[in-house]
Amino acid sequence: MMSSSNVVRVERDGELALVIVHNPPVNTINAEVRAGLQQALTQIQASKDVRGVVLLCEGSTFFSGADIGEFSGPPKEEEYRLLFNGYEALSVPVVAAMHGTVMGGGLEIALACHYRVAAAGTRFGMPEVTLGIIPGAGGTQRMPRLIGAEQALELIVTARPVDASKGRELGFIDEIIEGDLRAGAITHLRALIKAGKGPRRTGEMTVPAASATAEIFERQRQQARKLYPNRNAAQVAVEVVQAATTMPFQQGLEYETKRVNECKQSVESKGAVHVFFAERETRRIPGLADSIKARPIKSAGVIGAGTMGGGIAICFANAGIKVTLLDANEQGLAKGMANVDRTYQSMVDRGRLSADDKAKRMALISSSLSYDALRDADVIIEAVFESMDLKRKIFAELDRVAKPGAVLATNTSTLDIEQIADATKRPQDVIGMHFFSPANVMPLLEVVRTTRTSDETIRTVMDLAKPLRKTPVLAKVCYGFIGNRMMEGYAREAERMVLEGATPRQVDTALEEWGMAMGILAVFDMAGIDVGVNVHKANASQFPLDPAYYQADFALHDAGRLGQKNGKGYYRYEPGNRARFDDPEAIAILQERAKQLKVPQRQHSKDEILERCLYPLLNEGLRILGEGVALRASDIDVVWAAGYGFPRYRGGPTFYAETIGLDVLLAGMRKYRDIFGPMHWQPAPLLVELVERGLTISQWEAQQRGSAR
Repeated sequence: MMSSSNVVRVERDGELALVIVHNPPVNTINAEVRAGLQQALTQIQASKDVRGVVLLCEGSTFFSGADIGEFSGPPKEEEYRLLFNGYEALSVPVVAAMHGTVMGGGLEIALACHYRVAAAGTRFGMPEVTLGIIPGAGGTQRMPRLIGAEQALELIVTARPVDASKGRELGFIDEIIEGDLRAGAITHLRALIKAGKGPRRTGEMTVPAASATAEIFERQRQQARKLYPNRNAAQVAVEVVQAATTMPFQQGLEYETKRVNECKQSVESKGAVHVFFAERETRRIPGLADSIKARPIKSAGVIGAGTMGGGIAICFANAGIKVTLLDANEQGLAKGMANVDRTYQSMVDRGRLSADDKAKRMALISSSLSYDALRDADVIIEAVFESMDLKRKIFAELDRVAKPGAVLATNTSTLDIEQIADATKRPQDVIGMHFFSPANVMPLLEVVRTTRTSDETIRTVMDLAKPLRKTPVLAKVCYGFIGNRMMEGYAREAERMVLEGATPRQVDTALEEWGMAMGILAVFDMAGIDVGVNVHKANASQFPLDPAYYQADFALHDAGRLGQKNGKGYYRYEPGNRARFDDPEAIAILQERAKQLKVPQRQHSKDEILERCLYPLLNEGLRILGEGVALRASDIDVVWAAGYGFPRYRGGPTFYAETIGLDVLLAGMRKYRDIFGPMHWQPAPLLVELVERGLTISQWEAQQRGSAR
């Protein structure tokens, strides 16, 4: 061995130097790694007998990327540039040996090496535009020189990862190593040296002209606009890759640095980075002692074999946890298991899963009609429809059969979990686990604690989220918890506006163009209008005495329109097609209900639609924060970004409220209160307090933490 830092060491294998990085868990290129790589570079430059270099990482992956935690500090791009240029300038061949998930800066350092080999199954990507930035460590200048501007932009603009075989086909991987990566990379390097191959510097190549025509750049600009409405980073990426065709290499690198640092100052980047860190933060529960350990979860039970129950069962099977699916009758159970099989088969058909893996996962899911089958389950999740009586009956039965210490969870989206817990003699084990549909796809899990849920139960469920591949957010019990409670006012205004004469298309288009994944009325059609109607009937006591409240849903439901499931809701649908068609019949039904309710008609600008839907949403988020239903503002942002299609580049509702200005939000709430009255438009006490005291949300949170000590 030559010498080493804590995270980077240099070993000798005869005439070769191996630069080995060990910075668990994912070999992030942080300041310590960069210092170690610089030290290793200096040693190699000073050595007289090194004839080749292999760069490799220990652990689960090659460099996973740059340290995103440095985004908010002083720019580091120049440091990356000089370090990577140093490896590229070495006078002996340098081979990057890659495995795992090689993203962003991890791929960029490999591009600065002269040759690249990878273990089979390695995945590569440049996801920067999803964080509102562009590759900033040479990726926009080196990748087009290696594989052409068109293919480089395809990687950068779509941000879709590719595997090693695709990387080989594109031309940025020289060899796929079967077997031991280190040994394979050494063999590859020795063969290069024997063949007299020296450094092959990417920076000395030129971008193939056929890959960089004006038409290609225009097509990529159009793709960037289509994939990222309201955002700029992908457009910047096209400009900077185009610069690689006209500027000398070093000048191109400096231009890339300038543009990436501009991107970092944008709201889209700050919003996306905020959500990225907020998702990491959700598992940190203030007041939950480190000494509290999770109970082991080796088996699970799910009650209710409908769409939600089946999706939850799939989550457990995907995590390698045995799960029993229970239903009240044979027909429901058979249908549920058939749906699970169909979900897995579609993954096999799309190449997402092998037939062998499907068989293994299906083997983990058993079915039963008897609660006795759940006696040994470590966690049991009830996922039946929203009926308090039914849920209490189920929990009384679980109290009888479940083993001591089993977690008893309900998937309710609105009902009072305190009342559900009352049906058992072990309320300390009862908790909410609110999955989002489809449960096997959506990443959000609202974890709802009652006043009696034990710390051990909370820890168990928050930890269980990891193998289930969910982002858990802890909430307290209230109507709708965090997400659905905030949706109440957002959707209320959308429904109110179609009674006032706006078309469903007008409302949904305004929301989608602003950035929501799907307009709210289209969401109701997808979920089933009957679902919303049933929730509002069951919870009538929770709502203000407003005769027009959610009456658009009720009017369509009364006319037998249930949404996509029967081809007609706010829109009309063709069999086997999810496209939305405007339907004069739906509009006539809404107009008739508006007439019965004497709802005044008005014209709706796009701005009014956005303000009337978004302001109640943002306002309710601040009310929830003020009441302590959510632990922190960033948790509210995660709920909406991960579960409700709120655009990540806008940072979530509380981040967005500060983007537009809390004073603007308060003035907007008061403006609509003057027009429509105070019933739905009272500003949240916390919003008023923040504006009056001139505080940001984070300043207020810091004060709360201080006073809690």
